[in-house]
Amino acid sequence: MALLAHDELGSGAPLLVVPGGPLLAPAYLGDLGGIACRMHLLHLRGTGRSGPAAPEMLRFDLHVDDVEAYRAASGLDTVDVLAHSAGTAIAVRYALRYPSRVRRLVLVTPSLRSFGVAPDPSALRAAAAARSDEPWYTGVVDALEAVLDGSMAAADWAALAPFYYGRWDAQAQEHARLADELRLPNAPQAYYAEGAPVATADELAGLDVPVLLVAGGVDPLPTAAAVRTVAAMLPRATVVVQPEAGHYPWMDDPVFFRSAVGEFVAG
Repeated sequence: MALLAHDELGSGAPLLVVPGGPLLAPAYLGDLGGIACRMHLLHLRGTGRSGPAAPEMLRFDLHVDDVEAYRAASGLDTVDVLAHSAGTAIAVRYALRYPSRVRRLVLVTPSLRSFGVAPDPSALRAAAAARSDEPWYTGVVDALEAVLDGSMAAADWAALAPFYYGRWDAQAQEHARLADELRLPNAPQAYYAEGAPVATADELAGLDVPVLLVAGGVDPLPTAAAVRTVAAMLPRATVVVQPEAGHYPWMDDPVFFRSAVGEFVAG
């Protein structure tokens, strides 16, 4: 097993960072608002400088031992772990498999799939309708309905990008372009392939680790209500809803984000 490539930013206690996407290289994370930690931003297998991997090697639970190998080789003992979006699937499975290695867990706008929570179409429509006064809304509402009806077309999903940002300004548009550039073809199919585990209620009830879940106040997937549903499965969970933030809250208000995460990891 080749050791994962990584980027290191900041100073302080170590923070292992698992990107979302799924399977995006960590460039889209920037500096995560400047959290006061020594961030180890992982290039998951098949992404970035960790190089290509066969699709059958990209299912999310197969990344867990890569994270543990990186931790051990880096000489880190107990670590804090932050995961964004789809990276939540890896981070939660890592904490379940190696509980003695995880001090705190931060789940930022977490994916619901690995918790067995299905998106609620009515909640998604309500979250989208709340932004109907945005100038871009009429241009993307048809794509939203197509996705809610089951479309997997890349063009429909790409059209939804404005919903995932608190402000659809030039910075957000450039960020969305970068994410699309980093995206692996057919990544969701490989990442959530047949056999990928869903965390059971009993497993989650036994996760004796403090968990912070950060929800974006205007994020449609997951909505803040869905994040609270996931938090209710975890015995030591805290939820922070960042106002006017989308799926990438460190971009919408880096001060709020780094304060919330920084206070949590500082204990």
